[in-house]
Amino acid sequence: MNATDRTPADLLSSALAADPGRPLVTFYDDATGERVELSVATFANWVAKTANLLQDELSVEPGDRVTLLLPAHWQTAVWLLACASVGVIADVGGDPSAADVVVSGPEPESLEAARACSGPRVALALRPLGGRFPQPPEGFADYAVEVPGQGDRFVPYAPVDPEEPALIVAGREFSGAEVVERARAEAPDLGLTGPGSRILSGLPYDTWEGLNAGLFAPLATGGSVVLCRHLDRLGADALDKRVESERVTAISR
Repeated sequence: MNATDRTPADLLSSALAADPGRPLVTFYDDATGERVELSVATFANWVAKTANLLQDELSVEPGDRVTLLLPAHWQTAVWLLACASVGVIADVGGDPSAADVVVSGPEPESLEAARACSGPRVALALRPLGGRFPQPPEGFADYAVEVPGQGDRFVPYAPVDPEEPALIVAGREFSGAEVVERARAEAPDLGLTGPGSRILSGLPYDTWEGLNAGLFAPLATGGSVVLCRHLDRLGADALDKRVESERVTAISR
């Protein structure tokens, strides 16, 4: 990674330039048996499409707030980097009534909470391979329907200021620069020592610790993450096999 990287989007750009083919996010859902592996290039393509959706279709501007009512999931990671690319604030688990845009998972309670947002609402089915809803929730755009037609390259209308707010999680606000600096500083304690490091994270995305282990620290160090949802359903032997098969070098759970 480059020392000049100041935002999470910069980190992704550097990763793409360095080795686009290497794995970046490998996702498991141990409630469904799903496994998805995204290379840096594939992940960056999803981010570009989502950022274009935000900027062009949802008309967000730098400083706007996008509330994410989503679990630890590869698509959540995409939304976090898309928000950083546009320069909007990703408010993880925040108040939808205070948001300019809300993004919800498929759970009924999440969708109901999201209806408090007076702006655009987007719903994610969180189905394997980014599949769409059989029937989209009323009042929501289906992400899986909207995103495929978006452009594969993204250029923000205005440069992203690294000192402006970029992330809110558990009531704590971070600028883009703070996300990058803290991710780099805390990576060694997570066992991420540089390119080739691979962390398995079973932490939820509702705290800084979960976001850092499950996305930002691996990205900041040239590493990768095995992101596991419902890891508590996996037995000890199966976990050991996963650690071995995925060549995991560190665990955070």
